[in-house]
Amino acid sequence: MPSPDPKLISGNGNRPLAKAIARRMSMHRGMQIGLVDARVERFNDQEIFVEVFENVRGEDMFIIQSTSNPANDNLMELLIISDALRRSSASRITAVIPYFGYARQDRRTKARTPISAKLVANLIANSGIERVLTMDLHAAQIQGFFDIPVDNLYASPIFALDIMHYFKGGMDDVMVVSPDVGGVARARELAQRIKAPLSIVDKRREKVGEVAEMTVIGDVTGKTCIIVDDICDTAGTLCKAAEVLIGAGATEVHAYITHGVLSGPAVERITNSKLKSLVITDSIPPTEAIKACKNIRIVPTAPMFTQAILNIWNGTSVSSLFDTATLEPIYEPLYPGLDFQ
Repeated sequence: MPSPDPKLISGNGNRPLAKAIARRMSMHRGMQIGLVDARVERFNDQEIFVEVFENVRGEDMFIIQSTSNPANDNLMELLIISDALRRSSASRITAVIPYFGYARQDRRTKARTPISAKLVANLIANSGIERVLTMDLHAAQIQGFFDIPVDNLYASPIFALDIMHYFKGGMDDVMVVSPDVGGVARARELAQRIKAPLSIVDKRREKVGEVAEMTVIGDVTGKTCIIVDDICDTAGTLCKAAEVLIGAGATEVHAYITHGVLSGPAVERITNSKLKSLVITDSIPPTEAIKACKNIRIVPTAPMFTQAILNIWNGTSVSSLFDTATLEPIYEPLYPGLDFQ
């Protein structure tokens, strides 16, 4: 007989987050809920093999798997786990993908280039997955690449709580900054949540990965600037933007980034930069270097993902989690004393 609770299973993409979601769900349901017992391993030639040790027939399954580095391995794990569950007669399979890899390849920028995000969407749908739950897609239109339902959560309600908590008493000096023109909508949305003004850093690239020039649009003199973006990879643009803002008269610069890819020299750059702090989520498991970096702080997403999974499972609204006021009681232990009503 199927379980009266949702069933969680995880690959190796983000085990710490998966376990945190299971712990949080145990609190919500008032009973012990763990990850489904399974093994995800590799043969000597690096083929991925999955075996599920529990009966999942008729179960509502949620696969928790970020497709971050190594992106290809984690993506294949997700697809193979889904196939294993489908062949084991699971009633519904939802992929919980906190970080959706390949999202930056959402359009053709040159001739004879792929749209890899669409290809990945096809692979996910054809593997037997019936719904996707993710957070802060690089481009919202990626939802249209899928022919199955996609719930795209936002980190901005969590960031709003964090900013209101850590900058309490100094909110009059806070200014939200978009690191480029393309991110204005995301920055404006956060600025409206915390009732702060908005500024933009206009950047021009001579070639991919190198920023030739940056100009600040707006007066940041005497302001505490908060740069907001969805992805930070090598941190070159972010650190350069912080330097430009300080040069334009900002008193200090902080950054709130949803997905801390932080590859290559990113951590070293952030450590030596003008950034006073960088706040990221745990959508991608942090490396030891990230954990050791004094000016990088990680905020948890497990409370939000847990609530979203429960809402999907019992057929209630997921969009209610877009409101900061809805998340306030969920995150109250982290940010006590705030009132967004």
